[in-house]
Amino acid sequence: MSNHFTGLSLGSPLGDQRLDLCDLYAFQAPADPDRTVLILNANPNADAMHPDSVYRLNIDNDGDYLTDVAFSWVFSPAAADGGQTYSVFMATGAQSREPEAVGTEIVSDAAVSFGPRANVVTSGDYKVSAGSRSDAFFFDFDGITNLFDTSGKRNFTAPHLDGKSPWTGVDSNTTANVFSMAIELPTRELAPDPELRIWGRCSVRRDGELVHADRAGHPSVSSFFNTDDTKEEYNASEPVDDRARWTDQFVHLLGHTGDYSREEAIAALDKEGILPDVLHFDPSKAAVYPNGRKFTEDVIDIRVAFLTKNEAPPTGLSPHTDTLDRFPYLGDPHPAASS
Repeated sequence: MSNHFTGLSLGSPLGDQRLDLCDLYAFQAPADPDRTVLILNANPNADAMHPDSVYRLNIDNDGDYLTDVAFSWVFSPAAADGGQTYSVFMATGAQSREPEAVGTEIVSDAAVSFGPRANVVTSGDYKVSAGSRSDAFFFDFDGITNLFDTSGKRNFTAPHLDGKSPWTGVDSNTTANVFSMAIELPTRELAPDPELRIWGRCSVRRDGELVHADRAGHPSVSSFFNTDDTKEEYNASEPVDDRARWTDQFVHLLGHTGDYSREEAIAALDKEGILPDVLHFDPSKAAVYPNGRKFTEDVIDIRVAFLTKNEAPPTGLSPHTDTLDRFPYLGDPHPAASS
């Protein structure tokens, strides 16, 4: 849940867990490097998704930070027994920039998997899945609260660097589940040139219009760099506008967290490719964050080191061991979600 805490008061966007995008992953399929795996996780309750929402993976393949390929998941209302179905649409070109779930329907009314095994749907060259899975993200939540002052509207923007390690060594996510939307497809269909820029989006229908509720790009950027004053605007904004709108705020934050000068902060943001806030992935190279993202990278270590100019010690945590070497790659859900 590296994209958690993106709502007000460290809560969910618009106060609804179902609208909370938790993580974004991109990597080559282990059995076939010519196929790409994209995973968007949401809803730390891992129960039924919002039936009036569109959950989307956006892909820019030409570097203008406008969507060129979009995969949209939409969900039925939950049945009396808690069951739910979903459909997936693929759109390209100008159609992919429409907020609605449009394009070719590649999955229609498939069953969401809430049980111990994933329901994998094969549609032509695509593999698709949606449902409850074990959360692969590992982090020390108590350590985070030791390190950062989260009072008022400050979020995670005032680190306590007093020479002592803030970390407890306890992974807060060992029994957590998330709702995962995964797709695997031939990389050529995404037309990387040579890089893809990927971001997740959750929009919910209000008064007949879709409202952007959350977005996910780099792990632990939205949650660390925003405060209550900016979260809702940030969640609703588009990557193409990020550099113009958010550079000054991010520079200001880095001055507080790592004593960066303005020049140092801009250079660091550019080196890491933080703005625009999208996940970069060149499929011709190994997927190791910040080139894509797999389940094994300690992104909290990476982000905290970046924020504090390498002053904070590493967390010492290890990746989860219940991930799979086959689609949908995230492990089977734990018997009861505790996220």
